[in-house]
Amino acid sequence: MFGKDSQKRFKIEHKENIGMSGFKIIVDQETGVNYLLSWNGYAGGITPLLDREGKPIVSSKTL
Repeated sequence: MFGKDSQKRFKIEHKENIGMSGFKIIVDQETGVNYLLSWNGYAGGITPLLDREGKPIVSSKTL
């Protein structure tokens, strides 16, 4: 995971900036779980994206 030959674990799927705030959808390529990263100025947070049933949204793994 941390060696020179390893691939990047996280991939940015989508990004939007709105002034000093915005969000990114990030996919963990090892597990396929999608996360929402949002920020406003110097504050921010990250959370897994959930479907209607409350289960994490999982993309197909690419590693």
